[in-house]
Amino acid sequence: MNAETELRSSYWLESAPPGEPAPPPAGDLTVDVAVVGGGIAGLSTAWELVRQGREVAVLEAGRLAAGVTGHTTAKLTAQHTLIYDRLRRTRGPEGARLYAYSQTAAIRHAAGIVQELGIDCDWEEASAFTYAEKPRHVRELRAEADAAREAGLPAEFVTETELPFPVAGAVRVTGQAQFHPRKYLLALADDLRRRGGSVYEGTRVVGLTEGEPCVLSTDAGVSVRARDVVIATHYPVFDRALLFTRLSPRRELVVAAPIDAGQAPRDMYITPEQNTRSLRTAPLGDGKRLLIVTGEHFTPGTADVEERFGRLAAWAGACFPGLTFTHRWATQDNDSTDTVPLVGPLHPGSRHTYVATGFGGWGLSGGIMAGRLISDLVSGRKVEWSGLYDPRRLASVVREGGAFLKHQAQVARHFVGDRIPPLTGPAPGEIAPGDGAVVRMGGGQWAIHCDEDGRLQAVSARCTHLGCIVAFNRAEQAWECPCHGSRFAPDGRVLQGPAVRPLKKREL
Repeated sequence: MNAETELRSSYWLESAPPGEPAPPPAGDLTVDVAVVGGGIAGLSTAWELVRQGREVAVLEAGRLAAGVTGHTTAKLTAQHTLIYDRLRRTRGPEGARLYAYSQTAAIRHAAGIVQELGIDCDWEEASAFTYAEKPRHVRELRAEADAAREAGLPAEFVTETELPFPVAGAVRVTGQAQFHPRKYLLALADDLRRRGGSVYEGTRVVGLTEGEPCVLSTDAGVSVRARDVVIATHYPVFDRALLFTRLSPRRELVVAAPIDAGQAPRDMYITPEQNTRSLRTAPLGDGKRLLIVTGEHFTPGTADVEERFGRLAAWAGACFPGLTFTHRWATQDNDSTDTVPLVGPLHPGSRHTYVATGFGGWGLSGGIMAGRLISDLVSGRKVEWSGLYDPRRLASVVREGGAFLKHQAQVARHFVGDRIPPLTGPAPGEIAPGDGAVVRMGGGQWAIHCDEDGRLQAVSARCTHLGCIVAFNRAEQAWECPCHGSRFAPDGRVLQGPAVRPLKKREL
C-alpha cells in the first residue's frame, strides 16, 4: 500500500453524494408496509410495492445505500463462485435451476429498471469468471460448469482469460452485468418518492410488535404502524426464528487503484484460492478505469486487518505492476449454513412480517430477487422459487448440518473463551494512540480506546446483541463482535447490526 497516498473509503460513496438527508419521522406513522433497511433489498422491495399501489415507508438507521450495499464490489451476476454443483447435489437439479432462473431474472429486471427510469449508473454487460490457478481444482471447475449449464446459465469451462497470469481453468458465464450500485439505488429512491413512498434516514428501529397492525418503535420513541413489515437490515435486527444460528458473518477487504483502460480487465473474476481474490473494473474517464480487488475474508473481530489490507494490495500490485491505490474499504456478508439466502416469512407463525438475509456475498442479484419475491408474497401471489428461499425450511438445515454445527461451535468458543482473561494484557495507560483493547477492570471487561491525542474512552466490552465480547479493529477504528458481526464506533455507537443498542459507556 502506498504510504504517501491518502487512501479514501468506498468509491461508491465518494462518487455518488446522497444530497441532504431525509429527516426522521416527526411523529407516529401509519402505512401499508414498513421496510426496515435502505440497502438494495429494502429499497428494491419498497419500490416494487409502491409500484403496486401500496403506501410504503422505508426506515433507514443511517443513510440510504451507505451500509453493506455502499461497500460492495458491485458485481451483478448469477454466477456465485462455486454453487451450482453443490445445489445440484443438495437441492437437486430443480433447485439449482430455480436458483439460476431467479438470480438471472433479477439481473434482467434491473436492466429493465435502468432503461425505464433512464438511470445513469455505469451499467455494463460483462462475463463472470470463477477461476483457479492450481490444476487440482480443474475437476471441480468442470463439474461447476456442467451444473451451471444444466441449471440454465450460459456457462462453459475455459482455460484462457484476459487476466495477466495463466489459469488452470475457469467457468465463464456470459450476459452478466456490473454497475454503480449507489447511483442505481438513489435513483430508485427518488422514483419511489415520486410515486408517493416515504423515506426516513437516521431512523433506527429498535422494537417490533407483531399483530394486525404490526407496530415498530424507533430509538426516538416514534411508533410506525403497518399491515406488513419487511426486515431488510442485512443481518436481521429482530430474530423470532433464531436465524442467527443459521447465519455466519464474514468481513472482506477491498482495495482500488486507477489503471489504464487498455490494461484493465473488462470482465469480472473471482477465485476461492488465496482466501478469495475477486476483481473487476469500473469506468473513470480520461482513458482510465478503477481496478477493484476484493479478498482476505475473516470473521469480524478476529484478524489483523492492517496486515490483510497489505497482503491484498501486494497481490494486486504483483498482478498489475505500478498501481497507486486511492481507495480501500471493507464489506460484510452473511453466509447461510445451507448456502441459499433466507427470504420470506420471518418465522413459522408470521402472517405479516418478512425477512431478507444470508446473501453470502451476492447481495445485489439476491437483493433485487428478494424485492420481487417479498412484494409478491405481500400481495398474495405465488412465486415458483419461494420455497427454495423460504426461511422456514428445515430439510436443508438438517441435510447440511455440518456447517450449522461448525458455526455454533465457533460462536460458543467466542462466547465462552473470550470471557476468560488473558494472563497478560495492556493496562489502560499502555494502549497506543489509535488502538483499543479489552481490559478486565472491577470484575468486568471494558473496551478501552485511545484516540490519536492520547485520550481514553471506555465502554462495556459486551455486545448488546447477545453478550459476546467485542474486539478492536484498528484499521477501521471499530469494535467488532465475532459471534454475529455487530460493529460499534470507539464511543460505542452502533455502526452495524444486528445490535440496535450502543455499548454502555464506562467511567475510567
